[in-house]
Amino acid sequence: MPLLRLGVSLQPRWPLNDGASVLRAARRAEELGFDHVAVGNRLLDSGFGLDTDPLVLLSAVAGATTRLRLLTSVLVAPYYPALLLANQAATLDVISGGRLILGVGTGWNPDEFTAVGVPARERGARTDDHLAAAKALWTQRPADFDGPFTTLRSAHLGVPPVTAGGPPVWIGGHSDAALRRVLRFGDGWYGTGADATEVTNVRRRLRDLAGATGHTDRLTLASAAFLTPPGVPAAVPPPGRPLGGPAPTAAGVADDLGRLAEAGLTTCTLWLPVAAEHVEKAMEWIAAEVAPQLT
Repeated sequence: MPLLRLGVSLQPRWPLNDGASVLRAARRAEELGFDHVAVGNRLLDSGFGLDTDPLVLLSAVAGATTRLRLLTSVLVAPYYPALLLANQAATLDVISGGRLILGVGTGWNPDEFTAVGVPARERGARTDDHLAAAKALWTQRPADFDGPFTTLRSAHLGVPPVTAGGPPVWIGGHSDAALRRVLRFGDGWYGTGADATEVTNVRRRLRDLAGATGHTDRLTLASAAFLTPPGVPAAVPPPGRPLGGPAPTAAGVADDLGRLAEAGLTTCTLWLPVAAEHVEKAMEWIAAEVAPQLT
C-alpha cells in the first residue's frame, strides 16, 4: 500500500479557561506519530469548533512541538493583505524550522467578507494576487510586483523564509478555477471529504488542464476526511461521509484510507467531530488500531 501520512485537525472547541489544552493535544499527536496538525480559518463564531487565527495558534504549536508539520486548513487568502500574509507565513516557517504547510482557499462566508471589508466577488482574483505577490516576496530580494490589489517596489520582506522558495502551498477547491490556481501557484491540492473516485478525477483534471507541458507529478494530493472512532461520542455531525461509514471499525477505516492512497492521495487530515475532552482518546485509537494497518 502506498504511504499515506495522517494528521489531525485541532478543530474542537477547546475550553477557554484552559488554553493550553490544545497544545497538550498537539504534543500528544506528535508522540503518537502523526504527521501534522491542522487549524482552520474562521473570524466569526462558527458554532461548531475552534475559531482561532490559524497562524497565531500554529505558532504556539510550533513552540510546543519539534517534528509535527503545521497545516493551515485552510487559510482564507483574501482576508490577509499580500505583504502581511507573506511575512506572517515566513515568520512561522522560520520559527518552526520549516514545518509550515500553507493551505489556502478563496473563502465563502459572506458575513466575514463584509466584516473585513473585502468584496466576496473579488475573492478569486485577490487569492491569485496575494499568492503571486507572496511568492515574489519569498523568492526575490528585492521584489517588484504589479497586481490588481498589490504593488511592490524594491521590497525586502522583513523575514525571509527558511524553506527555499517559501513554505509549500496547498490550494483547496474543486472547480476548474481552483485547479488552475493549483497549477499556477501550488505545491499541492487540498480537498475536503474526498473519496477515491474524486481523487482520481482531480488527478485527471489536473493533467488535462496542465496540457502536454504540465508536470503534475510534482504536486502533493491531500484531503481532509471525517472520522468518529467507535466508543467516542460525536459532538457535531460530520459534514460529509465518515471514514468507515456510520459504524466504523479499524479495518473499515483502514480500507477507506487504503483506497484513497491507491488513488494517489499522499496526506490525509482526520477531522474528528468530537468534544475536546475526547480528542486524545480518538487519536490514540487511530494510532493503535488504524495506522499499523497502513504500513
